[in-house]
Amino acid sequence: MRVLLALGAALVAVNAAVQPHAPVVQSFDVAVPFAPTVADMGGVRHLSYEIHLTNFASRPIRIERIEVLNEGGETFAGAEGETLDGWIERAGARDTADARLVPPGARIVVYLDLPATGQIPAALGHRIGFRFAEGDAGPHSLIAPNVTVTRRPPTRLGPPLRGGPWVAVYAPRMARGHRRFPYATAGAVRVPGRFAIDWFGVDAGGRSGGGERLDQFVGHDAEVLAVADGTVVAVRDDMPEAATLASLPAVSLGDATGNYVAIDIGEGRYAFYEHLRPGILVRIGERVRLGQPIARLGLTGQGSSPHLHFHLADANSPLAADGLPFVIDQVEILGGYPSIEAFAGGGPWNAEERGSDREAPLRPAPNAVVRFPGTR
Repeated sequence: MRVLLALGAALVAVNAAVQPHAPVVQSFDVAVPFAPTVADMGGVRHLSYEIHLTNFASRPIRIERIEVLNEGGETFAGAEGETLDGWIERAGARDTADARLVPPGARIVVYLDLPATGQIPAALGHRIGFRFAEGDAGPHSLIAPNVTVTRRPPTRLGPPLRGGPWVAVYAPRMARGHRRFPYATAGAVRVPGRFAIDWFGVDAGGRSGGGERLDQFVGHDAEVLAVADGTVVAVRDDMPEAATLASLPAVSLGDATGNYVAIDIGEGRYAFYEHLRPGILVRIGERVRLGQPIARLGLTGQGSSPHLHFHLADANSPLAADGLPFVIDQVEILGGYPSIEAFAGGGPWNAEERGSDREAPLRPAPNAVVRFPGTR
């Protein structure tokens, strides 16, 4: 018996010695600064987060494929080719051409909003397939350690405005849109607008504006409402509002929010309202109630026409905070535009077949047209 065991051990050792080993190469640092989080988009659950890939090799790397793995190592989602192109942007770069080719020292950000209609994994891993653009072509792959999925459901809020129609303008795949605009202003990368919505008023024909004056835009001067009970923790009310689009001033990054209000609604959540008209109705330290008017919709700071920017964040900072998911009570879906460009064109929206049968609470789909019947 001892002879057989010894012979078996020897065979294992010889077999291991002749097995080819994957070459050891410098490649990517893989980081997930914001844990995968369950979010709502038009009533469909998604897992939303970002992967940061930094090239530590001395030569360019081309990413061939990215796979998202569940806790058991099975593929939950994956992309290559043009689909992968749509996931990736190079950090700090305005030119998004060939973002999958990562120069030495450069960082790319992979933006993920993965439909999750079945069971939500407890953790996610990532397999990165790549080749070097010069020298050893590969292919190579690496598997990053699992990251835990946040189980906290989206925060339930009341409407930020009354009546309607309002267009919920956002585009998860828009280059340098809210979803894809990370900020590194306080020593860490944050995406405050990860789940932000810009609310624009429209008339029954889908028109938002009818002239150069700001007061000619639908929704201008509308009441802005507290989305929950809370305490006002930040107010800016020192920026004047231009009278016309032609007189809109250029603004710095620090002034991009315009006049704004932040409300602490508890449990590390802060509701942000931006681009408000001068004359904000609340002050720091004031307790507010759900549905209470706090300001009026306008256009201060950075923007092209009057609207309300709204997002929920994990800190009292317009830029140095991460956006959190939310849903809104009492949302009546009237229809929607197929894209931001279609909305900007000023035409009528596509009517929603199910109309008010859509159940609330939810976060309206990108560019949905909604009505808020009231507050709870």
